[in-house]
Amino acid sequence: MAKVIGLGGFFFKARDPKALAEWYAKHLGLEINPYFGGTKFRDDAQGPGCIVWRPFKDDTQYFAPSDKPFMINFRVDDLDALLAQLRGAGVEVDAKVDKSEYGAFGWIMDPEGNRLELWQPPAAKQP
Repeated sequence: MAKVIGLGGFFFKARDPKALAEWYAKHLGLEINPYFGGTKFRDDAQGPGCIVWRPFKDDTQYFAPSDKPFMINFRVDDLDALLAQLRGAGVEVDAKVDKSEYGAFGWIMDPEGNRLELWQPPAAKQP
């Protein structure tokens, strides 16, 4: 059975993501990556990849169709198999799947309207 193997990230809406990230850097010591406006934490115990913390502009559509101010990203061991399992169980699965050098990404909605991002890091799936 395909499953979640760890936390991939926490994304949330903010009125001013840049200023908020700067606040976290100043007061909590987060190292903000200027490329994407967030930070990455290493957690080798969870396997390949990292945990990303990132504020998004409050009018982002990236979390749609959810109206919630956050989105959780979970690392998974086999994205294609997990999405098939979820479809078979009647879970709302986004038809879009993104695959790139950063891995494979899919999205689902939980019963309370929270959009969840599922991420298979590039090295997580063995040939």
